Amino acid sequence: MATIDGRPAKYGITLKELRQLMETRGQEGVSKISEYGGVQEICRKLHTSPKDGLSGSKADLDHRKETFGSNTIPPRRPKTFLRLVWEALQDMTLIILQVAAVISLVLALYAPTEDEGKYGWIEGAAILVSVVVVVLVTAFNDFSKEKQFRGLQNKIEGEHKFSVIRGCEVLQIPVGDIVVGDICQVKYGDLLPADGILFQSNDLKVDESSLTGESDHVKKGEEVDPMLLSGTYIMEGSGKMLVTAVGVNSQAGIIFTLLGAGSEEHETNIEMQEAPLGEDVENKGQPLPPRPQTNTKEKSVLQSKLNKLAIQIGYAGSAIALVTVVILIMQFSVKTFIIDQKSWKKYYFGEFVRHIIIGVTVLVVAVPEGLPLAVTLSLAYSVKKMMKDNNLVRHLDACETMGNATAICSDKTGTLTTNRMTVVESYICEKHNKTTPKFQHIPSHVGDTLIEAIAINCGYTSRVMQGEQPGQPSKQVGNKTECALLQFVLALGKDYQTIRDGIPEDMFTRVYTFNSARKSMSTVIPLKGGGYRLFCKGASEIISSKCTFTYSSDGTLQKFNKAMQERLVKQVIEPMACNGLRTITIAYRDFVPKSKEANQSEIRGEPDWDDEDSIVNNLTCLAVVGIEDPVRPEVPDAIKTCQRASITVRMVTGDNVNTARSIAIKCGIIKPGDGFLILEGKEFNQRIRDSNGEIQQNLIDKVWPTLRVLARSSPTDKFILVKGIIDSQLTESREVVAVTGDGTNDGPALKKADVGFAMGITGTDVAKEASDIILTDDNFTSIVKAVMWGRNVYDSIAKFLQFQLTVNVVAVTVAFIGACAVQDSPLKAVQMLWVNLIMDTLASLALATEMPNAELLLRKPYGRTKPLISRTMMKNILGQAIYHKLPKTLSCGRGRSEEFGNAIKQFAPDAEDDKRVRKGKVLWVRNIRRVRTQIRVVNAFREILSNNGDDQSIAEIYQRHSAHSKRLLNESSHRKA
Repeated sequence: MATIDGRPAKYGITLKELRQLMETRGQEGVSKISEYGGVQEICRKLHTSPKDGLSGSKADLDHRKETFGSNTIPPRRPKTFLRLVWEALQDMTLIILQVAAVISLVLALYAPTEDEGKYGWIEGAAILVSVVVVVLVTAFNDFSKEKQFRGLQNKIEGEHKFSVIRGCEVLQIPVGDIVVGDICQVKYGDLLPADGILFQSNDLKVDESSLTGESDHVKKGEEVDPMLLSGTYIMEGSGKMLVTAVGVNSQAGIIFTLLGAGSEEHETNIEMQEAPLGEDVENKGQPLPPRPQTNTKEKSVLQSKLNKLAIQIGYAGSAIALVTVVILIMQFSVKTFIIDQKSWKKYYFGEFVRHIIIGVTVLVVAVPEGLPLAVTLSLAYSVKKMMKDNNLVRHLDACETMGNATAICSDKTGTLTTNRMTVVESYICEKHNKTTPKFQHIPSHVGDTLIEAIAINCGYTSRVMQGEQPGQPSKQVGNKTECALLQFVLALGKDYQTIRDGIPEDMFTRVYTFNSARKSMSTVIPLKGGGYRLFCKGASEIISSKCTFTYSSDGTLQKFNKAMQERLVKQVIEPMACNGLRTITIAYRDFVPKSKEANQSEIRGEPDWDDEDSIVNNLTCLAVVGIEDPVRPEVPDAIKTCQRASITVRMVTGDNVNTARSIAIKCGIIKPGDGFLILEGKEFNQRIRDSNGEIQQNLIDKVWPTLRVLARSSPTDKFILVKGIIDSQLTESREVVAVTGDGTNDGPALKKADVGFAMGITGTDVAKEASDIILTDDNFTSIVKAVMWGRNVYDSIAKFLQFQLTVNVVAVTVAFIGACAVQDSPLKAVQMLWVNLIMDTLASLALATEMPNAELLLRKPYGRTKPLISRTMMKNILGQAIYHKLPKTLSCGRGRSEEFGNAIKQFAPDAEDDKRVRKGKVLWVRNIRRVRTQIRVVNAFREILSNNGDDQSIAEIYQRHSAHSKRLLNESSHRKA
């Protein structure tokens, strides 16, 4: 950092000037940059170097943050606890209960009945206390979820890193640490973290729709439109940019500030969009760009079923509550005013209020309020545990949706394979090498050109680093296919970095970056004697078809005719592919003012580089290499597990059909002779389109059920396949599809899928933004673990429902029968409310946090149409309800019999007091068994969280606690005997 007398030097350009500069577009921006003397002069004013970047010293970085701001935006103010309490109080049922309780309290204090006396206020006060407890629990739960959500956001942002040049080195730093003056390397798939000026580009195209709304990709270049804005995506190409604005001073930051970043009124509904992490992470601001959530998927399976069930229970509870109130009021009115012929007294109004309270309480008990808490606890617990299984859940409902997955469309590279690539075979100068050849055995001019083609035509961000310790394997950084080629250069005894140092990226004339349409990458460099040389590498059958020359075994240039091309495919490329190798052809072409060799193209002036079809043609084939990417050893077992769980696994890859078939067989996706389809993208498109070229669902339905491998496919093919499976009506229940993706163009398929998995290591920022879950290890087995956790969530909620609905059915029916039979509810409103609250909370805690087991993957998914409450669950609920309801109903009836009534009159001074005692006994009988059961479950839950319970399921520990309780009971009985 430049200094004056030991103090930081002033910058030659102000923050205001930089903001004004970034507000320009297109040629206006080019002109504005020229007014400042060009990018080099702006770099000088900012005390940075376009080649070496910033020094990286702490004093320099701190001074830049102080002057130009940091790359964070003020976090939205979280809702206060009091605000959450107020929102919890807005529940209509609670409002009715509060009003009724207040009226009851007032009447009890100022107009008490003869029976209640001075203790009549207790019921109203107890109801208000129970409402306060419910509200506080709800508010605390919401407060915890919001805090956990912010922790997850910070974790995701902290893992978002970007490439910058500091101190002559390329470093990966968190986007929040980027400052004005940094030199950033941008590439395909990046989400730009700051505003900047592009000063070196290779075929760069940007998606600016998040800021401008324009869906077309914008071509960027030093002389076309050099302004890059935060929050936009690099859709194609690569380049370098000078950071000129960060944080709230960037264009995205300005918009975010105008929208009210610090206002809680603009807080989005996060409950079902982002997952709680369960870790206390302080929110210190969010790096730019803000990440809008535009999830338009339909509700998850469990969500839809719970909504339907809640509506049904709500209707039933409302009906029973209304009938209960009507019966109580009618019975009281008939008995008081008709039979007893009493006149109206003011405390009778309190009786009506009490009847309404009982009715509202029945409604409160009927609806399982603990269900949202159970769902939240189960999902939050699962999400936290899934982090340890390398699943970073971005959308909460994706967790349980995976439990219903019926199909997985998986990438090959890195997901099913190790993504540790090595060149194991090569074909150079008509010689097929099964091992790495000696460089001296290759004709010198061919070998030198081949080394140069690999070194220059691989992204300079790809490199091979030596192991940290002797004997350790080298570390591959960047694109793994390119790393394999660079490793091949090192194995030949050559140094690719020396060549790169002699031809830096700013010397490149043109770069045609790799994309799914080209299936190749080409780089054009100037020749010393005048003219240009194009290096090309890509899919072997595609590049080989564009070659017109090759080299013989002695290094002589020769024509590469159609017959030779077919022989190369059949004798070299296909055998390599059948062994599971990815085949890459490396070629070149010279453009010279005056041709001396047959393979040189003579030009006058500079060629039209935009005419890619004519430029990347008439190539000279240098080599075909076979790259091995071994199948992960755990993948075959994982796929067998999926198949046992009735989940169909399909492989969608860009590799050729022979390579894809070989890998699919090794993984166990297909078996020889099983009759499943293996298609290339071209044939797939032919089968699903009609004579007019339109995609037809009925044609897709003929393909997808038996399709297992889609080779040489594009991201568009993947999207069409996913959409076709989801939209199909062949099966009674719609297919639930999970998809993996790592590329920018995988975004549509990831969004369309029920659950989109992005690769955490190789995935682009665009893919991660479109995903629901990020696989932090890029491993297929992590997807299987996600399925297991998803099914466990579903089962946990079902267990809670079975337990809770049994309690609710008993409470509601006892209250209803009591109202009909004895003109009063055997269970007071306070008693029902407190039992309901305790059962909701403890049951949610215990049943919603059970650990999954392997048995979950031995059955089929439940499906979208199967009801949440199965026949077995219904039998259990009704059976248990009848078992508990009969003795309570009979005890109420016997308490009203003449014999027992006379006894009460004879021995009890106050029949009402004795009646309350009987009600307490009814409550005790009703709940004693459940309390004991709950204690066992909670003890089991506590033990499974301890170290001693790591290898045991909660069911096993529960059984042990149950057996222990029975043994103690038996010992106690023997001692009494």
